[in-house]
Amino acid sequence: MTVRATTRGAERTSLDGTRADVLICGASFAGLAVARELAATGASVLVVDRYEIGERQTSACACPTPWLHAMGVEDSILQDLPHMTFTTPHGSVKYRLPWSWSAFDYRALCDLLWEQCGEARFETAKVEGRGPRTADGDIVVHTDRGDLHAAVVVDALGWRRVLSDPHYQPPEGPLTRALEVHPADDGAGDALDVWVDRSLARRGYGWRVPANAEVRIGVASYDPEQHVKAQVVDLADRLDREPAGYQGNWVPHRLRPAGEDGVWFVGDSAGHCIPLSAEGIRTAFHFGVAAGRGIRSVLAGGRSADAALREYAAFSASHARSFGFALRVQRLIPALPPRLLTLVLRIIGRQALVDRAFGWYLRIADPSFGERANAERAAVAADLPVAA
Repeated sequence: MTVRATTRGAERTSLDGTRADVLICGASFAGLAVARELAATGASVLVVDRYEIGERQTSACACPTPWLHAMGVEDSILQDLPHMTFTTPHGSVKYRLPWSWSAFDYRALCDLLWEQCGEARFETAKVEGRGPRTADGDIVVHTDRGDLHAAVVVDALGWRRVLSDPHYQPPEGPLTRALEVHPADDGAGDALDVWVDRSLARRGYGWRVPANAEVRIGVASYDPEQHVKAQVVDLADRLDREPAGYQGNWVPHRLRPAGEDGVWFVGDSAGHCIPLSAEGIRTAFHFGVAAGRGIRSVLAGGRSADAALREYAAFSASHARSFGFALRVQRLIPALPPRLLTLVLRIIGRQALVDRAFGWYLRIADPSFGERANAERAAVAADLPVAA
């Protein structure tokens, strides 16, 4: 059970009536990526989360290495993983990727992102919903520490999409159920391992992510009705590891509108999680950067908040084709006979096909997008014009 490091009850002072130019709800990958883009703008930026920054890890914390460098958080890397293995009941294949994964330390990464957020302020508060706009046009956000006001509001609170209505309610929503354990390990592996085995998940997969002194072992089910705790224990047993340090989460596998009634939705709240793989970290960076750039243009006085939000929402929607293809593959793989799936994996294992397939996969949210944004951030910090 997670033990909160944050204060509660009478130890928490009221924030009622606090106003900021930008209010970012959620202080994990997506929210911090947005705040990072607003450094040096001179705007008042308030970030709120029910937990302290870096306190509550909810994912296996593995990301394409180029994105960690693009975000300036490479010092959080625990282990580089240049290979992937795929195992079915009928065999295994090992791919050498055209790029590598990196397992990272969640708290260290969040701290490194926060260090890049300039004068942004952080407060612990549980976001409970939104109210009507004020007379001067501010959006009101209800929290357990009072009402907050801001001209621009970002929902980076995860799959619950708290500042929207209706919310997804598991297990009815298009959500993947995921659970993992973190037993100790020697970190000797060099691959992110995936099991496609119906004894683990009728529709889903298992994984192992070596992370230096520990290994992250888990199971994801595309069918939210299927519980996976017994399957996680089974996979850990197969790998001769004692289950320890349970953590889990729901993962959306369908894009949702990224702009709604003046609110910017980023990360899992907008469905920015790639179907099939349930990967949502680099997409949180990708769309967080995009939202931050749009908000920065509003703060600079170059455009209206409504126009910038429409453009950001259209940018998010432009990824529908890639996300839709991944969702179709997510639905196809469980339908394939296991022997046929094994054959397909072996055929794809030819290096030219691996490079092509995983090159396409990386381009869904390409790290070059983050690298270009870094040049813009540097220009803002130096008070130089930013190219359109």
